[in-house]
Amino acid sequence: MTDKRSAHYIDAHVHVWTDNLRRYPLGPGFTAEEMKPTAYSPTELLHDSRRNYVDRVVLVQMIYYGFDNSYMLDAIKQHPRTFKGIAVIDSKSKAPDVEMHRLAEVGVRGFRLYPNEVSSSNLKTVGLSKMFDCAARERLAMCLLINPDALAALTHQCSNFPDTPVVIDHLARIGFDGSVKEPDIRALCALAKFPQVYVKLSGFYALGQGSPPHSDLLPLIERVYDAYGPKRLMWGSDSPFLLGRETYTDAISLIRDRLDFATQEDRDWMLSGTAEQLFFRQKR
Repeated sequence: MTDKRSAHYIDAHVHVWTDNLRRYPLGPGFTAEEMKPTAYSPTELLHDSRRNYVDRVVLVQMIYYGFDNSYMLDAIKQHPRTFKGIAVIDSKSKAPDVEMHRLAEVGVRGFRLYPNEVSSSNLKTVGLSKMFDCAARERLAMCLLINPDALAALTHQCSNFPDTPVVIDHLARIGFDGSVKEPDIRALCALAKFPQVYVKLSGFYALGQGSPPHSDLLPLIERVYDAYGPKRLMWGSDSPFLLGRETYTDAISLIRDRLDFATQEDRDWMLSGTAEQLFFRQKR
């Protein structure tokens, strides 16, 4: 195990938001009652992460704000060396690629797509094509929150945009229904043939049995590790949603301490190296 005192990890998936709704209003269709917890600030995040030697974080735009990335951008502005961002923009707008370029100038390194956007028909739209093309040119990641049934649809898009970095969140939510199914694992591993596809090892609290130490997820992670290699895998906590079900330490310890099939160097890539290369060392 790495000497934790000398470790510098990166959490590749965290959400932050505030209960200051006057300054940061919620997006259409969302109410304050839906915000659970009512807030999770960068200060709270850093308190949780730094105790586990995590000193850099990739912030993922919270759905509560819709396409208004202001709160996340303000956090990046206050801590530019600590935070980078994954934004959400309107893929149906006339020029989503222009907005991508603008946001890339202020610390955004990826753009999130939701399940309803990732289908065989939607991925062929003009807006998403512009986004994938821009992501390839500017080395920005397309970060997909998807279920296993959407994995097949990515084959066409990855073939058409082979230079676009694609990040699949939360192991494609395999095991979200409590059952880790072999066809789903094969579908996720099949995308490893595209060298620009990455996978986040994250959201363990919501997968399989959903409780630490998450031993039931080890065979799934080993299969993905064998398919992609450590340099295309990255760990994320999905804070704060895990809190209350388990601790931040529970989330990181699965990768840090319990992957007996991986070398220490490989675990270091999963805990920091991959996310650093993709989100913190962009050459634009």
